[in-house]
Amino acid sequence: MIISTKSLSFSEEFRVKPGQKIRLKDMDPGIAVKHDDKKAAKRTIKKLQNQIEELQGQLNAEGKRSLLICLQGPDASGKDGTIRHVISAMNPQGCRVVSFKQPSSVELAHDFLWRIEQQTPGRGEVAIFNRSHYEDVLIVRVHNLVPKAVWSKRYEQINDFEQRLTANNTHILKFFLHISKEEQLERFKRRLDDPDRRWKISEADYSEREFWNDYEAAFESAITKCTTDEAPWYVVPSDNKWFRNLLISHAIVAMMQKMGIKRPQPSVDIDDIKKKYHEAIAEENAAALGDSHAKK
Repeated sequence: MIISTKSLSFSEEFRVKPGQKIRLKDMDPGIAVKHDDKKAAKRTIKKLQNQIEELQGQLNAEGKRSLLICLQGPDASGKDGTIRHVISAMNPQGCRVVSFKQPSSVELAHDFLWRIEQQTPGRGEVAIFNRSHYEDVLIVRVHNLVPKAVWSKRYEQINDFEQRLTANNTHILKFFLHISKEEQLERFKRRLDDPDRRWKISEADYSEREFWNDYEAAFESAITKCTTDEAPWYVVPSDNKWFRNLLISHAIVAMMQKMGIKRPQPSVDIDDIKKKYHEAIAEENAAALGDSHAKK
């Protein structure tokens, strides 16, 4: 399978279409599309990062719309790595990363979207959710934290929530980082072997692997039921980190280009400001020349 990285349309190959039923076992997480080579891919990623930086600057300056990026995937699938290698291209002044962990007692006293609502991006802003509102149809389903009668209704609630966001000019991208069970274990091993990364290790890394098939089924349902034209899911083959970064970078640039972002026009008379600038330069030069004559 050959996909040209010269066209941003290649990321659309991994975009889930509304009504498309997802079966993760049929999707290869190790695919490394025949790009010229890994080094060439990294050069392409760098160019895309430059575009992301420029587009995000325009988005922030315009202040009329926003972008929400959701990252989901199994432990060690690369959510932090994506933020470090792709999202880091953005200016922190207009970008926020929000990590959703186990809800607090205050959060549990509200509906499941309450804590999410507070973190959605404002106009001109990009928000990246490291895990997201989808945890409430994933971990709660796998571990029976709430009855099926409760979590099964949340798909529709999520769709309504995302539709409301898009209706108010928040554009949404959702990435499922698809890795194999074997690759996950290999990444756990690398953490064990690297003292600087051992802090990431937890008991849950291994206990949750016992529920691999259950999580797969939960992810499949969430992706199938909650992909729309306005808030699409992308299933990102993530065994190869460079390909993950390439695909996500492409998808972000493609989305931001479609958003129709326009750099705002100056609020002042540029010709008048230029005139004042040149007058200021002339005054500075005259003063410098006067000082020079005085010293002589």
